[in-house]
Amino acid sequence: MAIPVGDITPGEFQTIEAMREMAVALEAAKVDACYLTDHPAPSAEWLHANGHDAVDPFTTFGFLAAMTTRLKFHTNILVMPYRNPFLTAKAAATLQVLSGGRLILGLGAGYQKIEFEALGVDFHKRGAIFDEGLEVLRLAWAGGAVVKEGRNFIARGNEPRPTPDTQPPVWIGGGSDKAVERAAKWGDGWSPFFAAPGMTSLNQESGIHSVEQLSGKISDLQEMRAAQNKAGQFDICIGPQEKLVFGAKDGIQKYIDDIGELASVGVTWAMVEPPHPSRQAYIEHVQWFGEEIVGRLFPSSRSDTAASPGEEW
Repeated sequence: MAIPVGDITPGEFQTIEAMREMAVALEAAKVDACYLTDHPAPSAEWLHANGHDAVDPFTTFGFLAAMTTRLKFHTNILVMPYRNPFLTAKAAATLQVLSGGRLILGLGAGYQKIEFEALGVDFHKRGAIFDEGLEVLRLAWAGGAVVKEGRNFIARGNEPRPTPDTQPPVWIGGGSDKAVERAAKWGDGWSPFFAAPGMTSLNQESGIHSVEQLSGKISDLQEMRAAQNKAGQFDICIGPQEKLVFGAKDGIQKYIDDIGELASVGVTWAMVEPPHPSRQAYIEHVQWFGEEIVGRLFPSSRSDTAASPGEEW
């Protein structure tokens, strides 16, 4: 579930009290994870048109981890090419260790050229930078010295720490064929999105347009993993194409049916973004979701017993 810490409405979301209140509401509603996105220096034109603000995800999740005990934290998504991969590995490992293993590291290649330019990264080389960054993450978290030469760095026996006992799962974001390939090769999960009006042309092109298309890509991904002899749990995270109308009883069963359809093609996590005209409204929507959606999907969640890992949806 989205947590609107990026909203700059004075006093509503970007305070310690607000974060604590929202985090407590999410845990009480038996929501398994919250997510934040990543825009260090977005285009002002985009931001003030149909864009959105974003706080630093690692800093914010550090605060939220101290206020919760069970809630997981999903970077949806962190743009891997924006940062030196050793810095990303360090921040992710630190959060993983200090949160007790609650990070889900969602990563993507990025799409906003003007933001790449502000950060001093070649937009046209973002795919290659992303790929070598994914390799560095695994090397850094494995422990010991790392020897690796990349486009913008040279590691000659550097030893990154901390090394988490359990590496954070890496979910590759995006719906393109290349994103599917990266997820199969480097990922522990795949987090695509449905294309929607108002998205950039690039996102429209790489977004998913139907459940049938999603099912086909999941099948392709599974075949790629099998060809690489990869087994074990692999998560697929995407919310229903038709958005839930919060507070409307009439749409509850339709939403639950849509969740079931996604699950039938291999989806394991569902994403949802509650409206947040105010902090109080957001909290009320979270509570309603916990009662009407989570409570119906998982009747046992009405108790203090959380869903088992891998059984979120």
